[in-house]
Amino acid sequence: MAVSVHESEDGEVIEVTVRGKLTREDYGSFVPVLEERMKQRKVKILFSMEGFTGWDAGALWEDIKFDIRHFGDIERLAMVGDKKWEEGMAWFCKPFTTAKVAYFDQAQIDTARSWLRGD
Repeated sequence: MAVSVHESEDGEVIEVTVRGKLTREDYGSFVPVLEERMKQRKVKILFSMEGFTGWDAGALWEDIKFDIRHFGDIERLAMVGDKKWEEGMAWFCKPFTTAKVAYFDQAQIDTARSWLRGD
């Protein structure tokens, strides 16, 4: 699994890119960055899935705990992927957050960035 985390120059958007299968250990590479920003303000997250094959059980548990802890800390969440089931995940996430959630195909990643900024 590969996870990368990048913040926009203005710090307004955090992009998390995941490849392969997400594990519990992978959460340690991006959750601290998100939580640090959440101390300052609500965050906007672009969650990009490239060749993504899902979560293992430990990662799913970490995800649920994160969602409960930060129910109101995310302003917008753009999920970007290339499979129909990933689009379904965006709908699955909605009850666990007060954020506006939207799904975009990989080819629409620039549209997702604009949506996050409210353009």
